[in-house]
Amino acid sequence: MKKRIFRSIMLVSVTCVIAGLAFLMGILYHFFGNQLEKELKAEASYLAVAVEKEGEAAFESLPLEAARVTLIDSDGTVLFDNKADAKSMENHGERKEVKAAMETGTGKSVRQSDTLMEKTVYYAKKLSNGQILRVSSNQYTVAAILKELFLPLIYVVLLMAVMGAVFASRLTKRIVEPLNEVDFDHPEQAETYEEIAPLLTKINKQQKTIGKQIADARRQQEEFSIITENMSEGLLVIDNQTDLLSCNSSARNLLAASGMQKRQSVFSLNRSEPFRQAVDAVLAGKHGETILRVGDNYCQVTGNPVFSDGAVTGGVLLLVDITEKIQRENLRREFTANVSHELKTPLTSISGFAEIIQDGFVKPQDVKIFAGKIFDEAQRLITLVGDVIKISQLDEGCLPYQKEDVDVYVLAKNILERFKEPAEKKGISLYLEGEHAVLSTVEPILDEVLANLCDNAVKYNRTDGNVTVTVLNGKHAVSISVADTGLGISQGEKTRIFERFYRVDKSHSKEVGGTGLGLSIVKHGAAFLGAKLELESTLKKGSTFRLIWEKDK
Repeated sequence: MKKRIFRSIMLVSVTCVIAGLAFLMGILYHFFGNQLEKELKAEASYLAVAVEKEGEAAFESLPLEAARVTLIDSDGTVLFDNKADAKSMENHGERKEVKAAMETGTGKSVRQSDTLMEKTVYYAKKLSNGQILRVSSNQYTVAAILKELFLPLIYVVLLMAVMGAVFASRLTKRIVEPLNEVDFDHPEQAETYEEIAPLLTKINKQQKTIGKQIADARRQQEEFSIITENMSEGLLVIDNQTDLLSCNSSARNLLAASGMQKRQSVFSLNRSEPFRQAVDAVLAGKHGETILRVGDNYCQVTGNPVFSDGAVTGGVLLLVDITEKIQRENLRREFTANVSHELKTPLTSISGFAEIIQDGFVKPQDVKIFAGKIFDEAQRLITLVGDVIKISQLDEGCLPYQKEDVDVYVLAKNILERFKEPAEKKGISLYLEGEHAVLSTVEPILDEVLANLCDNAVKYNRTDGNVTVTVLNGKHAVSISVADTGLGISQGEKTRIFERFYRVDKSHSKEVGGTGLGLSIVKHGAAFLGAKLELESTLKKGSTFRLIWEKDK
């Protein structure tokens, strides 16, 4: 930083000096040029008066250092020249300054000498007798002046550079000194330039952030240790030399090992061929999986390699106790063989009860109980079959409906009326917002789609929550949104909730009822109606489903 500031100050100083000298020389050169022209004009005026009175005798008193004076006849013949032999000089009638003087009374011209690096300024004045009096003098060009002043200018520039270097060094030190005194452990307490106050504030924030990140990393490491120590699964971390880097107590228990230490080979824990093959596969960059038998227990080992810059640096081995799983495998096979019979039994019972009721062998007070059970199961099966049929019809596009103009605001209001009772049971408030909007659409399908969205918004909402349906009739699109304050949907599940039979909250599936086909119907119904379906959701805050119809431009 010091070097950069120093170089910047020096560059500015030298540039200013050179520019100043060049500007000064330009002004002086222009000034002396004008001054020379004025002097020649004045000298010509004085000589003209003398020549008018005395003739050529007036030239006899000219000093040797006087400017060049030339007397020219009206036909261009040189009559007198104090610097050369007039008889040997050529006719000057075509000279620019002479022609101008003959025509207007005065004339001037400047002629450049490339070889001598100087210029000659001529001023001519017409006398009363028609003769031309010309006065001239030489002036150095800029190149000649620079040549003459080159060495002094070098000295001046060097002197200024040395002085600039001294002052720049001191100034740089004074500029940087407050920065060097900043305590970066406590940058907010530093007293320095206002311009770097935002930088110090940012450094202070970054230090707090880094400190927080370090604390979080330590906390995460501690949490990782706590989690791994309380895992029922065994966890082994090895490097690419098979040395053990980490293990938990479950791994020691599953492998019946004690006194395990870090940096010992993982093969010292189990030397069986299946285990060796799993470890070799992991260190070869492949997924490894095997089943170990340790005494009377069985352990499934799953290994995955760890890569860094494309190279295998180690591996992670997960050990799961599958003793109970293997012990139940035979029971599972037996169940699979008899599952058809086991599932058929309750259906046969339902059929039997229905037959008994039909034949009149059931007591009147028990008929309602049996009939209620049969009715509930039958309704559930009917609903499931109906939903499957609806999805199939939507997929095939063979619904027997015609488009008609529908006021979606009125439709949404009617649908909310249907859910008023179940919403009141959960203390959920229903709201309708927006404006009237008419769409040319299939009303039964739109009704089914909105009803499913409202049904889910009520079912999966929290107690005392809200459900808000908003209808917007914009310039370019009509939209209907159903927003709730319920469970919300995670990012990973947003792409799956429209799958058939998929449920976000599986633990409450029996409690809330339904077939698991509602959102699938919404998806296929929106596609059938030509609407764009959007979803916005935040866990534990709620979800918003939005249907958008673009208007024709």
